[in-house]
Amino acid sequence: MQKISSHIKNPAKFGKASKLAIQLIQAGSVKPGVSDYFFAILESAMLSPTACNDASVRADYRALFSAAQDAVEFSKATGRIKEAILNLPVATKDEDMEEAAALQDKMEVAEVDSQIKPDASTSEGNDKDDSDPFGLDALIPRTLKKDEKTKGNREATTKIKEEEEETKRFLKSHREALILCLDIAARRYKTPWCQTGIDILVKHAFDNISRFTTKQRDAIGKLWASIREQQTWRKQGKSVSGKLDVNGFEWLQQKYANEKISIRHSVGGSGDRRAQQWLG
Repeated sequence: MQKISSHIKNPAKFGKASKLAIQLIQAGSVKPGVSDYFFAILESAMLSPTACNDASVRADYRALFSAAQDAVEFSKATGRIKEAILNLPVATKDEDMEEAAALQDKMEVAEVDSQIKPDASTSEGNDKDDSDPFGLDALIPRTLKKDEKTKGNREATTKIKEEEEETKRFLKSHREALILCLDIAARRYKTPWCQTGIDILVKHAFDNISRFTTKQRDAIGKLWASIREQQTWRKQGKSVSGKLDVNGFEWLQQKYANEKISIRHSVGGSGDRRAQQWLG
């Protein structure tokens, strides 16, 4: 990164240097421990504010900073998901039981609801029609209004229960949304620069697995097992398919690690071929 930073400020070398910087992002090499070095690359690229408007390098500038911005946005998204997981309460046994029951009774409940709703609306209409149309309520002795007080208490209790149910529904939806986020992230695992962020995110969800219900815990466990398996393949230099996985940046590392480049731009050793020195 330091070498790229020293060359990228030269307009003549910007194209090659910026492509190597993008490959660093795509290879997942830009991690928190070395982020300062990468930001130095971006700062060096902007030392001359007019250079980015040069027609010969304008597209390369856009590609570099777009790639950097995409990585930042993904990092922000995973950070928000991790925070949302931490804000979840620990799942209770009642929630686990409710989840299991809901899976079995979902279709039956929907059918019952569809039958009850018309009757409920009719009942509400009747209540409105019978509501003291002649103002006789004031003539009824207070001793006879105990039923109304009881009714009011029942309504208050019902309202509290409804609010509790709404809170449960919101929490349930929140957990389901977070599981969906994890699923979407996992589908991007083949993108090299996303892998480190996804590793951290899924590990965070697994560490906080008690905040999810039984079925969701099972899904997170399987996802984490899959991530660990893919991590093993990556350490062996293989992709998800098990084939050797060498990206552009790693290819350049391998290429230049075994070549002796002289100041005359010729390759040492066999001397039967020539190559340009890395970054000029």
